[in-house]
Amino acid sequence: MRVETDLKLGFKEVLIRPKRSTLKTRSHVALDRTFTFLHSRKEWTGVPVIAANMDTIGTFEMAQVLAGYNILTAIHKHYELGEWAGFLSGMDETIYDRIMVSTGVVQQDLEKLNSILAAHPDLRFICIDVANGYAETFVESVGRIRDAYPDKTIVAGNVVTGEMVEELLLTGADIVKVGIGSGSVCTTRIKVGVGYPQLSAVIECADAAHGLGGRIISDGGCTCAGDVAKAFGGGADFVMLGGMLAGHDESGGEIVERDGQLFKLFYGMSSELAMEAYMGGVADYRACEGKTVEVPYLGPVSETVKDILGGVRSACTYVGALELRELTKRTTFIRVLEQENVTFT
Repeated sequence: MRVETDLKLGFKEVLIRPKRSTLKTRSHVALDRTFTFLHSRKEWTGVPVIAANMDTIGTFEMAQVLAGYNILTAIHKHYELGEWAGFLSGMDETIYDRIMVSTGVVQQDLEKLNSILAAHPDLRFICIDVANGYAETFVESVGRIRDAYPDKTIVAGNVVTGEMVEELLLTGADIVKVGIGSGSVCTTRIKVGVGYPQLSAVIECADAAHGLGGRIISDGGCTCAGDVAKAFGGGADFVMLGGMLAGHDESGGEIVERDGQLFKLFYGMSSELAMEAYMGGVADYRACEGKTVEVPYLGPVSETVKDILGGVRSACTYVGALELRELTKRTTFIRVLEQENVTFT
C-alpha cells in the first residue's frame, strides 16, 4: 500500500483566470478543430464535443441534430443492424464524420460490430467502451480490433492515468477516453472506492497522449458549459457529454409525469435498470455501479447545444483565444473555495 499526497482536482476546485483579450465579439471564436489521427491517419474537422454512448444519449435522433452543429455522437451499442440501415439510408455521406459505432469486448458485441461495419464500410469511428480500461483483456481487444480495422479511427477507454493512456495508444487506439467515476449517474466511486478527480485526470492524460501523437476525450464530470471550457483548458481534445444532454426530445428514456411536470429517465449503463434491460439483471458476483434519475423534460436539444457552445466561446474571449485550439495554451487555473453566489438558487 502507498499513499500519493499531491492534490488532485475536479472542475469544482478551479476557475479559469481571465487575461487581456483583443477579441471584439464571441462570434469571432472558431470552435472547429482539425486532427489527423495517430494510427488511422484520417483527418477530421469538427466541433470536438461528443454525445455519450449511453442508450439515453447516443441515439440516432441525437446524432441527426448534433451533426448540424458539426458535433459527434457515439451511437450506443444496442441498436440492431436493421436499425442502422434504416438510419443511414436517410442520411448524406457527411454523417459518417459525425457518428461513432460503439462496442464492448465480449464476443456478442464484437460480432455485432463486425456485422455493422461489413454492412456499412463507410463508418469511420469505432468506440470501444468498457468500465475498467485497466484489464489486460481490454488492451488485447483493442489490439485485435486495430489489426482487423487498420483504417478506422479507434476510441478506447475508460482510464485515468498517463501510463494506461500510453499503453492503449501504443496498442492501437487513436483516442483514449478519460474518466472513471465522474459521471452524473455513475456510482463507481461510492460502490468500489475507485476513481480520479476529472480535471487532474485530463491534465495528466493529455500530457501523456500528446507526447505520442494521440488524443484524449474528457468523459464525465461536466455539469455546465463552464466545465466543458475547463476540460478543454486542461488539455482535452474532445469532451463527451451525458447528463447535460439528457431530458431532451432526442434523448432516449421513458417520459414520466410527476405532479403535473414531465421528466425523462436517465440512467448509467451499469445501473440496475440498464442491466435488467440488456443483461437479464445484476449478476450475483457484481454490484451495479450506476443509478437512475428523473431529469426535467427540456424539449429540443438545440437550445442546450447553443448554450454549451456559447459558453465555450465566451471562455475563449475571456482569455484571448481566437480558436478553441488556443484555449489550453492560454488557460491558467486558479484554485478556489467557491464557484458561484448561490443566494437565489
